[in-house]
Amino acid sequence: MDMLVVLTVLIVVFALAFDFINGFHDTANAIATSVSTRALPPRVAVLMAAVMNFLGAITFTGVAKAITKDIVDPFALENGALVILAALISAIIWNLATWYFGIPSSSSHAIIGSIAGAAITAAGFGILNYSGFIKIVQALILSPIIAIAMGFLVMTLFKFIFRKATLSKTNRRIRILQIGTAAIQSFTHGTNDAQKTMGIMTMALIAAGWQSSDDIQMWVRVAAATAMGLGTSIGGYKIIKTVGGKIMKLRPVNGAAADLASASVIFGATLIHLPVSTTHVISSSIMGVGSAQRVKGVKWGVARKIVLTWIITMPSVAILSALIYWLLDLFF
Repeated sequence: MDMLVVLTVLIVVFALAFDFINGFHDTANAIATSVSTRALPPRVAVLMAAVMNFLGAITFTGVAKAITKDIVDPFALENGALVILAALISAIIWNLATWYFGIPSSSSHAIIGSIAGAAITAAGFGILNYSGFIKIVQALILSPIIAIAMGFLVMTLFKFIFRKATLSKTNRRIRILQIGTAAIQSFTHGTNDAQKTMGIMTMALIAAGWQSSDDIQMWVRVAAATAMGLGTSIGGYKIIKTVGGKIMKLRPVNGAAADLASASVIFGATLIHLPVSTTHVISSSIMGVGSAQRVKGVKWGVARKIVLTWIITMPSVAILSALIYWLLDLFF
């Protein structure tokens, strides 16, 4: 029992560390467009994102419940504490590595793939909740495609609305609009991304026998929201540079269109309790916006590298978490 208590405390600490890292890793994507177009100074954008992420994180719990029960059944998982700890360590390593190299990788893919890899190592492929897991994977695959389409549509609409406006006046007006769209983007990020950590912490409480339902306790919600808000306040300027400038050259109208498109996709997923990758959605919406303006204006070489990272994340972290679980199992 003492060892179980130690493991559960470690899981909570690592879960909050994951959320903190997620804050400066993924939230950078949410404010990348507004910083790159100079609608907001970096420090102001980061502080605003921190507040809006916190508010978004404590408002909803549907995605957290999906993470708790849709990947594996926490009530049927033996060695659940070791599985969750291995998954967290794996996801943290992956997030730090991709952040260091400035690659907008997905924290969602990292944690979901890590949970699956460690759980399969512990209990075999039968432990997966296939209906829930497939639903989550489908959302992760389809959301970037929907975001590209939304980015294209919103940018096409903006081109029609501002077709008679002069460029300088349009830029001034759009920069003001972008402050609002960046705030909305950060809020929706909190409604989806922070809940993944809440779900993991709830899994740990169930595995320890300290909770008998998948309800998300208030202290879990506040702790996860606070960790993400603090992480956001540090910022992630390497990711901002990649998302905000290396996919395409952004103007204020492009940034506002991308923000509105991606925020609508992320919030739509939150309302139907599906975790999606905010990184994928935001990057894809920028590609859609660029395609609506000029297909050749999108730097598809950079886009291909991002897509490649998307593809390799889940299998890579699954293998990594399996190895970490094996080592933890030997140790404990």
